Amino acid sequence: MPEPRPAQPDATRLEAVLQVVAQDAARDAGGIDPALLGDFLDAVWRAVVSGRRLSTARTARYRAVGEEAAASGVALRALLDLYLSAAWRLWRSLPPVQDAAADPEGVVTAGEVVLRATDDAVAALTEGYQIARRQLVRREESRRREFVDDLLAGTSDLPGLLRRAPRYGLDLTGPHAVCVVRADAPFTDGTPKVAAIERRLQGAQADADALVATKDGALVLVFAAPDRAAVAEVLDRLRDVLGSPQRTGWRAGVGRPGPGAGGVVGSYEQARRALELGDRVGVTDPVADASDLLVYEVLLRDRDVATDLVESTLGGLRGVRGGIEPFLETLEAYLAAGGNATEAARRLHLSVRAVTYRLARVRDLTGTDPTRPAQRFGVQAAVLAARALGWPGQAS
Repeated sequence: MPEPRPAQPDATRLEAVLQVVAQDAARDAGGIDPALLGDFLDAVWRAVVSGRRLSTARTARYRAVGEEAAASGVALRALLDLYLSAAWRLWRSLPPVQDAAADPEGVVTAGEVVLRATDDAVAALTEGYQIARRQLVRREESRRREFVDDLLAGTSDLPGLLRRAPRYGLDLTGPHAVCVVRADAPFTDGTPKVAAIERRLQGAQADADALVATKDGALVLVFAAPDRAAVAEVLDRLRDVLGSPQRTGWRAGVGRPGPGAGGVVGSYEQARRALELGDRVGVTDPVADASDLLVYEVLLRDRDVATDLVESTLGGLRGVRGGIEPFLETLEAYLAAGGNATEAARRLHLSVRAVTYRLARVRDLTGTDPTRPAQRFGVQAAVLAARALGWPGQAS
């Protein structure tokens, strides 16, 4: 005589079974909310009883669950673990499994239904999750770009800027400095080089007060700068990642630290000008520091006055045989050596006689004698202004 089939559980008992399965599966998945299962367990149960696969409308619900999980910050691995754990935990409670002795074929059919239902649900979950994550990433990138633009441009909404800053790793209550980097190839967000620089600046704990972004093809670093040592540390890390400037053609300008959002704007403008001035005046170091170029900034505040100084002091060199550049280089080396012709000759890899000849030519052509201490400061100011102006090319 065949054994009687086990009775189908009533609604109350079924609900209790499904609740236990959901809670155990949530623990398997690291303690995430079992509510993310939605009606999955009930749907699988009904699909096994009816022998049908999940409907398209029901499957679409799991796509929405995937989107919700992504928006809530749930990891995709944990979400899938929740559903897969729920499926295998539910298996032993299904009527065909409990009645396996009486109907072995029913177990096979039930297995196919459960696997197909789980596959459909997981596919929909993954699709919804990935679509939502891409949308979230795009929105976050847009917000980050907007924040960077507002920060560097100096938005009038200062309270809003201060509220948004911690989201991007900045505490604008302290002094910050800005470094602007350009290279032969433009910098773009999301590239390995930019990511490597960001990791290096963030440090081992990824908690440094720093922001790495790109703007107009340049790399922009905004970082906490309570003292000069902090600036030096950031620049050292930057050099480590970028490597030799001869290989990639990178050059950088760094602004002076300043407090608050206004300090960032000021430092950004100084960094851009330092980068431009560093190229113009021939700074040999790949990093041009605005603090070191302050004298050029002073000279350029009134370009008309600076041009008049250069023309009145060095204008006689126009048309000199061999061009102006050798004479400017000689004056720079001579003045940097404190008026020592021998040291200037060593730096220029020239003979002392060649240096003194050029200095004499400067005196004869301009009426200014750089060897006289009383006139040396004026000559030096004129040479600095000439370099800052790009004279004679840009000031002619």
